[in-house]
Amino acid sequence: MKKVLINRNEVGLIIKNNAVKRVVTEGKYWLGFGESLERYDMADPFKVAHHLDVLLTMPGFEELVEIVEVLDNEIALMFKNKNFVGLLNAGRHVFWKGLDDLEFQIENMETLEVPASINKVYLRKDLFKAYVSRYQIEEFQGALLFVNGKFERELMAGEYFFWKNSDVVQVSIVDKRALYMEIPGQEILTKDKVQIRLNIGFQYQVKDIKMALLENQSFESHLYVLMQMIVRTYVSDQTFDGLLENKDAIAKVILEEAKRSVQRLGIELISMGIKDIILPGEIKDIMNQVLVAEKKAQANIITRREETASTRSLLNTAKLLEENAMLFRLKEMEYVEKIADKINTISVSGNGQIVDQLKQLFLNK
Repeated sequence: MKKVLINRNEVGLIIKNNAVKRVVTEGKYWLGFGESLERYDMADPFKVAHHLDVLLTMPGFEELVEIVEVLDNEIALMFKNKNFVGLLNAGRHVFWKGLDDLEFQIENMETLEVPASINKVYLRKDLFKAYVSRYQIEEFQGALLFVNGKFERELMAGEYFFWKNSDVVQVSIVDKRALYMEIPGQEILTKDKVQIRLNIGFQYQVKDIKMALLENQSFESHLYVLMQMIVRTYVSDQTFDGLLENKDAIAKVILEEAKRSVQRLGIELISMGIKDIILPGEIKDIMNQVLVAEKKAQANIITRREETASTRSLLNTAKLLEENAMLFRLKEMEYVEKIADKINTISVSGNGQIVDQLKQLFLNK
């Protein structure tokens, strides 16, 4: 005989001939001949070496454990003392009772959407990534829901959770804000056989999400090609000089034509412009030479105009001097003053008549 003590947080299994004879809880017990004791701490996970169904037939054992049965199409949320602690997959799960307050919330995963009974805070945790698909639709976005390849409904702004089950769920999201697209490096031959490259930019906005996604394989690719073709059609019908002079007007014509064409894509065009007109190297050199020649011609015209104006001014001055002796005299004195400003010293040689001649220069006739 052997006396054993079972503590409050323990469960004991008395074993004889490798079989469980009885289940004991807190208290003192005597072991008979050939009997042994297996102790299990109820604070630890349930790990018993004996078959569960056999243990459930033992008096008092069923009251000591919590058994959770989860079917193949179900998932169980486990709460310990009101706190979410984990998920249980399909199968039978056993937990010791007593020390912790355990709760289990079983949910059916055969539905399409995760029910509101599951807190979204839990659904955002990494534990749910294997079971739930999450989609966030922003205020500036639109979305369409497809189930097994079939359109289901349009989704408004919000957060959505779908079970990962036998249904294939797909959510197509589109930005509803004004967007910008550029078509760079379009090589086009103008009407007068000048090869150019254009960079085109335009703004657009998706107005009909269903039309854009359901009736078009890739509305953005279609938009790109459609704008490309319209630009090439209109630009190739213009001369190079006409394109340079009427770039903005041509862009407006292209925009109006494109607005009608993109309606079948569920798109509205907002604006469009020709950003750059790029010439090949040879054409660029020729254009530079033409520009230099034009500037030289303009400079020559300006020079001739200035010379003509200067000559006309001299002629007018000569007429005034001829008609007014006093003015002529003042002009003489002005030139003498200018000459005198540049002279430091004056040496006079000759007879006395030179002095008289200088005096006469400043006297009125």
